[in-house]
Amino acid sequence: MRSRRVAGAIGALWWGLSVACLVAAIALLLSIFAFVALRGLPALRPQLFFTVTHGIAGGLANAIAGTFLLVASGLLLVIVVGIGSALWTVEYASPRAQRLMRFTIDVLSGVPSIVVGYFLYVALVEGLGWGFSLLAGALALAIFMLPYVSRAADLALSTVPREMREGAVALGARPATVVFTIAFPWALPGILTGLLIATGIGLGETAPLIYTAGWSNYMPTLALTHEPVGYLTYVVWTYISQPFAKSHALAYAAAALLMILVFGTNLVARGFVEYRFPRSQRIH
Repeated sequence: MRSRRVAGAIGALWWGLSVACLVAAIALLLSIFAFVALRGLPALRPQLFFTVTHGIAGGLANAIAGTFLLVASGLLLVIVVGIGSALWTVEYASPRAQRLMRFTIDVLSGVPSIVVGYFLYVALVEGLGWGFSLLAGALALAIFMLPYVSRAADLALSTVPREMREGAVALGARPATVVFTIAFPWALPGILTGLLIATGIGLGETAPLIYTAGWSNYMPTLALTHEPVGYLTYVVWTYISQPFAKSHALAYAAAALLMILVFGTNLVARGFVEYRFPRSQRIH
C-alpha cells in the first residue's frame, strides 16, 4: 500500500512538472508573439510594401521580395537533393550506407551558421567570383534546410508498411512504380512537415546570408550572380541597433512580417495535410 502511494505521489509530481513546463513553453511563445506584435503590427503601413529601404527608413519591398526569392530558390535546391538522398537511403542503400548517410545529415544540422556562411564567402563569393548574389544565398539556405528535409523524408518513407510494398510488387509493379504510387503518397504528410520546418529555418537565417547574399536597397532581379539581395532578417539585425525611432519601427515591422510568414506557412501546410489526408486515412 505504501509503495503504491509513493508511486502515485511520484507520478503526480512528474505530471505536475510536465504541465508546468508546457505552460512555461506556451507562455514564452506567447510573450514573444505579443512583444513583436505590439511593436511591429502598428508599424506595418501600406507604403512599406511598395517602397524600398533607403538610409535609416523607407520601406521593405526589396527585403520582402528578396526573402521570397532566397527561400524559394533554396527550397528548390533542397527538395531535389533532400528528398533524393532520403529516397536513396531508404530504398537502395545498404545498412552501413544508411547509418553513414544519417550520421552525416545529423552532423550537418549542427554546423554553426556563421562557419557555413564564411566558408561559402571564401569558396563562392571570392573564390569563384560570384560576388554577393542570389545563388550564393540560396546555396547557404539550402545547406541549413537540407538536414530537416532529408531526415523528415527519410523517416516518412521508412514508415511505409512493408505489406503495401510487397503487395504492389506481387501485383507486378516495378520499383519505380512502388516508390511513386505507394511510398510517396504515404510519406507526403511527413515530407511536407520537413519542408515546413525548412521554410521556417530559411526565413530566420541571417549570418550565412550576410556573407553570401550581402544586402541591397534595390529590388532584386533574377540575376543569379554579381547582384546582392535584400532580406528581412538583415533589416531586423541592422536597423534595431540604430539610435533612431524610424529604424526601430522598420525593424519591428520586418520582425512582424517574419512572424506572420512563419505562422501562415504552418497554417497553410497543416490545412493542406488535414484536407488531403484526413486523420482517418493516416496511420502514422
